[in-house]
Amino acid sequence: MAKTKKGKSSAFKRLIGNKNTVTILGLLACVATLVIGYNYRVRLAIDPITVPYAKEEIPSRTLITSDMVGRMKVARNYVSEAANLIKSNEEVVGKYVSYKTNIPKGSLFYAEAVKDAEEMPDSAFANIEDGSTIYSLAVDENTTLKNSIRAGDYIDLYMSATEYRNNSNLIIYGCLIKSIRVLAVKDRNGNNIVKNTLTYGKPAELLFAVDNELFLLLSQAEHAPDGDIEITPVLRNKTYTTEGNPTSVDSNYLIQFINSQVQKLS
Repeated sequence: MAKTKKGKSSAFKRLIGNKNTVTILGLLACVATLVIGYNYRVRLAIDPITVPYAKEEIPSRTLITSDMVGRMKVARNYVSEAANLIKSNEEVVGKYVSYKTNIPKGSLFYAEAVKDAEEMPDSAFANIEDGSTIYSLAVDENTTLKNSIRAGDYIDLYMSATEYRNNSNLIIYGCLIKSIRVLAVKDRNGNNIVKNTLTYGKPAELLFAVDNELFLLLSQAEHAPDGDIEITPVLRNKTYTTEGNPTSVDSNYLIQFINSQVQKLS
């Protein structure tokens, strides 16, 4: 039995010591390494990775919210080849669609199509109708109900004033303009406070696009020397705020009072 074991051991040593055997084993090891490495690279390339995509069409200049964004799997090699492809929701939600493009439904997000708020140009004056004029109403956090008024909202403008009549001062208060659309809300530095923005600024002015007649009326009220006229924004219910109605002047009495405070030029 001992001789048999010794003989097997000697035979194995001779086999290992054979140059041809070493060469064959080396080749097999190289082939195995190549096969394993190739399979690993292929598996790594086709292994899916999850990235954000648009669940709906998102127009230009729109704030991207979490309900607009889904997750889908794509091949990892596609992600590595598209260097500008956005890979995480955090790089999308809270950003804006570029003013240069729309994002189609089902599309992936790319860096050039998504912008931070400070990268967006001021769009407040982009679509003003001919014959309209911008009117700015000074406000603060209190008159905007703790910053509740946003661009696109329909609100009312109320007027308060003091009228001297029958040897006494009377307080006038009522709705001057109904259903006027807020064009923009800006802070004291002129920055837009955009609807649904994630970080709110402190409002300093509301901008409206109005016809020349309404601009003149509001300007007269603002610059009236007597009567202490004050214009205040009033936010209504959700349906009124979002749907709106045609803008109209609500009180002839208030118009007459404003006109009595100024001298019109012919």
